[in-house]
Amino acid sequence: MAEAAPQGQLYPLRVQWEDTDAAGIVYYANYLRFVERARSDVLLRQGISQESLLRQEGIAFAVRGCVVDYLKPARLHDELVVATTLHEARGATLALDQNVWRGADLLAKTRVTLACIDMAGRPKRIPRAISTLFATLSTNFSQSSGTRTEKE
Repeated sequence: MAEAAPQGQLYPLRVQWEDTDAAGIVYYANYLRFVERARSDVLLRQGISQESLLRQEGIAFAVRGCVVDYLKPARLHDELVVATTLHEARGATLALDQNVWRGADLLAKTRVTLACIDMAGRPKRIPRAISTLFATLSTNFSQSSGTRTEKE
């Protein structure tokens, strides 16, 4: 049965030979590569380079946690879309829902929690421009005076 259509920032990709196992099915760990690329793309589309954040702001994003639910397999040459939405934002952390779709079929659901850290690995508040950017990807939150509150 088909799911709802993907929502959020969409990152299209095609499954390549290197993404699959001997049976032509996407190797489970490669879904993490797909969602990583999609997260980088969210920033790049807004002119924000992770390299510049590190060099100019002295900050980086580290994956603090990741949960993946594999629902259906993707196969060689499938056209996929990674849909990224904000689940939650707090001071130094972001939780993103990144779902992998093939057409109307939801293949994998991920929740990735990112921590904003300085060069010594200590938590740092997420810069306003970045938290504002990610707030625009939210389906559960609204922005008011620079803070996000849960809709009722």
